[in-house]
Order: sequence, then structure tokens, then C-alpha cells
Amino acid sequence: MLLIFPSIEISKECCVEVVHGVAGDERTYSVNPVQMAILWRGENAKTLHVIDMDGIAEGKIVNEDIIRRMVESVDIPIQVGGGLRTYEEIERVLKMGVYRVIVGTVAVEQPGLIERLVKAFGTRKIAVAVFAREGRVYVDGGNRRTEMTPLVLALDMKRLGVSRIVYAERSADGREELLALDTLRELAERTNIRITCWGGATSFRDLMDLQSLERFGVDSVILGRTLYENRFPCQALWRLNEQQLTDLGPTRRI
Repeated sequence: MLLIFPSIEISKECCVEVVHGVAGDERTYSVNPVQMAILWRGENAKTLHVIDMDGIAEGKIVNEDIIRRMVESVDIPIQVGGGLRTYEEIERVLKMGVYRVIVGTVAVEQPGLIERLVKAFGTRKIAVAVFAREGRVYVDGGNRRTEMTPLVLALDMKRLGVSRIVYAERSADGREELLALDTLRELAERTNIRITCWGGATSFRDLMDLQSLERFGVDSVILGRTLYENRFPCQALWRLNEQQLTDLGPTRRI
């Protein structure tokens, strides 16, 4: 069964989603990311995907306290990314109870650090984000082009011990998330690495198409705006559960 990661992107201490892939063009869905995590857990989320958008902009973790409170408030694994560039930052985030960290830019610019991280914390704790546009990898939150292809980067990461890639693809202008089913299948088949699809799925049919790739190694998907805007029929049932969660304190465990 395809695992769904609800996405919580933190900017200026709020839960947002970037519109059209443009930094500074965020849509705010909640002023409290901690309560958003509790709400997703109450709606039966099995895990969460958290991105420090401010961290991406500054090149270092910014919302560490909020992330710590999220970890303390729910009883499911949380994976975290956004601006994590040093061994010390990643070690600190893992020690606070984060299940897995996602790194992107350092995979391209400091592959030796990836090898060190995998050896120190294990392959399950380190995932590599691959942002692609027009067949090339982009870094710095998908804003800067490199000449590396997604497949070459994935193969390089496999050699360093990485066992999971988080793959996101956007249109040429960077404004539209794409569901690149053929690329996902190729990456999974040629690398034998587990793949998480990040974005691009906007309908139940898209989820079924991704489900068909599970046998190749595409086993999960990260959903943001499509969940917040209730685009999936199953969310009608989730709303019924929400009515019972009348006291969502910031440290309540569900």
C-alpha cells in the first residue's frame, strides 16, 4: 500500500504551501504547525513530512524549536528537511527524535558528507532529495540548476549507501509540479533505491498510477496542497474524525 506523507512546510512560524514554486508566494493554511501535525495524526496519518522553508532560504535550520515540539506532540515518525547543510545540525535534529532527515544541496556539493552521515546514523536515517527540471538536478530548494542528471545523482548516492530518494519534478519554468511516472520508474528500476514521490499527485487516479509503481520501488508520496484543499474523496471521512478533536493542545498525543 502506498504510504502518504502529509506535508507541513514551515515559514515565519506558520504552516504554508508554496504557490507555483515561487519563494515568497506562499499560501498559509495554519498559524500553528504543531497543531497541524496533531490534526494530521488525528486523521490517521502514519508519518509526516516537514520542511523548514526559512531554513532553505538561510541555508541552516531555523525552525528547530517548532520541529522539536512537533516531535514531542505526535507518536508517529517525522522526516525533516530544509537547509540542513552540516553534520552537527543533522546530528542535533536526529537526536531530538526526528526519524529521518532529507538533504539535497549537500548531496551534490558535499557527497563525502553523505557518506559520513550514512555511516554514522544508518541508511534509514538519511534520504536525499532530488529536484529536477528539464532533465537536470536543481539545488538550493530547487532554485539553482546543475548539469547533473537525476539518474547520475541517484546512482552516486547509492554508491555512498543511500537507500531512499525523495524525487520532485517541476515544469521548465518551475511553476508546476509534475507527476513524472516514467522517470520514477526508471530511477527505481536502475538504482534499486526506494523512491518517495514529492508532489505532482492531484487526484485519486494519480495515486493509483503511483500505486502501480510500488513493485518497482516507488512506495510513498508526499502530498501538500491537495490534502489541505480536500481534493480526495477519502477526506470526507477524515472530517468526521476532526469533529471529535475539540481540544488540540500543542502537546497532546493522539
